[in-house]
Amino acid sequence: MIRMEKQGEWLVGTIPDEADDMPVGTLLREQWKWPKKLVHLLFQQKEVWLDESPVPQHRKVKSGQAIRAKVCTPEPHGVEPSGATLDVLYEDDHLLIANKPAGVLLHPTEKHHRGTLDHLVAGHFQRTGVQARVRHVHRLDLETSGAVMYAKHSLASALLDEALRQRHIKRHYVAYVQGTLSKDSGTIAEPIGKDRNHPSRRRVTPNGDPAITHFRVTERYAGATRLECQLETGRTHQIRVHLSYLGHPLLGDTLYGGKAGLIQRQALHAFALRFTHPFGGEMLDVLASIPPELMQLEEKLRQSPIRR
Repeated sequence: MIRMEKQGEWLVGTIPDEADDMPVGTLLREQWKWPKKLVHLLFQQKEVWLDESPVPQHRKVKSGQAIRAKVCTPEPHGVEPSGATLDVLYEDDHLLIANKPAGVLLHPTEKHHRGTLDHLVAGHFQRTGVQARVRHVHRLDLETSGAVMYAKHSLASALLDEALRQRHIKRHYVAYVQGTLSKDSGTIAEPIGKDRNHPSRRRVTPNGDPAITHFRVTERYAGATRLECQLETGRTHQIRVHLSYLGHPLLGDTLYGGKAGLIQRQALHAFALRFTHPFGGEMLDVLASIPPELMQLEEKLRQSPIRR
């Protein structure tokens, strides 16, 4: 993988030494893992260039050559831009990571919905001159806060989607649950499917989709526990379902048995995204600070901590 920068509608980089004498199509498909359909389309439309000319996919590259691919064609945002401020945690030519507040929908589920995180991202794109469709890479529930990743062009979207499928994007959460866990860490590997008796709920079921959640205790209180959770899969309501199945539902998560006395929303926050950048290969660790309502919850819980 090489570092590529956006120049107008093009991504531009320099062929590295290790790719010398390799067919450019092979380089894109097999070494850089660009989607085969996209690579085929780029060559068909003569939108892969070496130095100053378009080339066929069998043309062999030379180290030090400039390579250009037209993958940043201007697109409509897809949702109406919002004038509200977006909390941006990270941004470059290829992706953006936003901090979603609890109570904000990620994307519109009905035509009349306004003020979703997608709308906020569209507004940010409009203000900063980004002519791209709003593409979220993963999702968060309405009442879960924290980091959400967006791709800024079609190639970034494809590469990040694949990284998510391959479990190369690590999503870390802080969760406050009812009861005191005796184990310091563990893994919940139970399949999750729809609850036939409740359209909004999911449940652990043998016929469900594979789901894996890792957890680690970070603090114990009187009648509650603070966990760090890492998703290995991304099923709907996964952490909520798995922790409820464990007998320790999230505080405030009334849908899955949590009590609402200490907090009026589920006590779950996506505090970190850890991944390798798809253009350049550097490891990124993007953090979303704990929101005030969870800090206040933690302060209440610490009034009677259990020390081990």
